[in-house]
Amino acid sequence: MQTIGERLEEARKKKGISIREAAEATKIRGDYLQKFESNQFDIGLTDIYVRGFLKNYATFLHLPADRLLGDFGALGHGEARPRQPSREVYGRMDLSVASADDRGERGSAPTAEPPPPEAARHSPHIPHAPQVPHAPRSHATGLPDSPSISPNAVYKIGIVLLSVVVLFLVIWIVSSLFGGGSARSAEHAPSQVPTVAQPVEPTFKLIALDAVQVQVTAVADGAVLFKGALQQGQVQSVPWPGSVYIQASSGANLNIEYRDRRTAMPTVVKNGIQSVSNVAKLPGPNDGQ
Repeated sequence: MQTIGERLEEARKKKGISIREAAEATKIRGDYLQKFESNQFDIGLTDIYVRGFLKNYATFLHLPADRLLGDFGALGHGEARPRQPSREVYGRMDLSVASADDRGERGSAPTAEPPPPEAARHSPHIPHAPQVPHAPRSHATGLPDSPSISPNAVYKIGIVLLSVVVLFLVIWIVSSLFGGGSARSAEHAPSQVPTVAQPVEPTFKLIALDAVQVQVTAVADGAVLFKGALQQGQVQSVPWPGSVYIQASSGANLNIEYRDRRTAMPTVVKNGIQSVSNVAKLPGPNDGQ
């Protein structure tokens, strides 16, 4: 005949679960389940807890719980044994356990106290696992709870904030209407910047009738004002600081435009033959006016 532990272990292995998985499912510590399967029922708790744990574990493994508890009782467990009052701590709950003789004595006294409610909750007739109440957690920081704010105070604070926002909006609109107009007027007002007339340097133009090489020099100091080749149809503007000499490789290919009039290079008569000169002298811009 199999022992209680062998039946528990065999049923668990048939379900294909580990001790840890069974402990998570039944909310019973894994070391307790390990001892139950090893037929060790002295786990430091009273028989009423052991019976409750065995019944829950058997129900979870689909074993006949009543029969298993009967075998557990046949081993001599579940009987009242005299013991001195002691206190055992299970999880976060402090339980006071007294012997059967002490409970009998307190029952005959007129000031008898009722049995602890934990015992009734963990009786073997309850099909569920014993529920251990959790003690309220204390704050890790040790600071007192912050006082709650009443809805009326929150409402008043909201009204004040809204009033401040509206006030700022009104001030901004008024300043935009009255202060912005003068700013925009100042922006669009024409700026009075004194203008200084810059002297315009006089120039004249060289107009190429065909390809020609041209050099222009100042009569006063011989400075070269222009030197280069002009292509047909090209117009070249030349500074005109005063009287200048104009030399061309072919005077017939060059015209001069000054004072809004256009003239050809001057002509010369040599040996009774008239021809276009390659050199011309242009008076200054203020000469002959």
